[in-house]
Amino acid sequence: MSKLYSGGCACGQIRYETSADPIVELHCQCRECQRRSGTGHSSYLTFGERAAAVDISGDATQWRVAGDSGNDKIHAFCPTCGSPVYLTFAAMPNIIAIHAASLDDPSLFKPQAVTYNIRGHAWDTIDPSLAIFETMPPA
Repeated sequence: MSKLYSGGCACGQIRYETSADPIVELHCQCRECQRRSGTGHSSYLTFGERAAAVDISGDATQWRVAGDSGNDKIHAFCPTCGSPVYLTFAAMPNIIAIHAASLDDPSLFKPQAVTYNIRGHAWDTIDPSLAIFETMPPA
């Protein structure tokens, strides 16, 4: 039986729902995630086949930024409350990453790995039993 992953922004203008299983759940310590989250990392549940897997309602504002690979990452956030909700990738249009804190039930988030640990800070302590990658691991 699949879990239902639902959530959205703080004010409720943007909502999402999926019963698909995430392909990976991770913490990212890259500098972009640190700046966007205001802390040492961001946490994501990543789903494949975006169009079929995740139903999104509401209009998000998008911000594009080049990742370390040079490919654009498209950050979607609420234009009213400013909450980051999801992230898509120009080079992988069928992938969507949902911010774990945007889940209605954040306890559904089960991190498996840490990416960009090379940019992590000593004060941002993360479970040492997770798989640790200095950068983004190969697909």
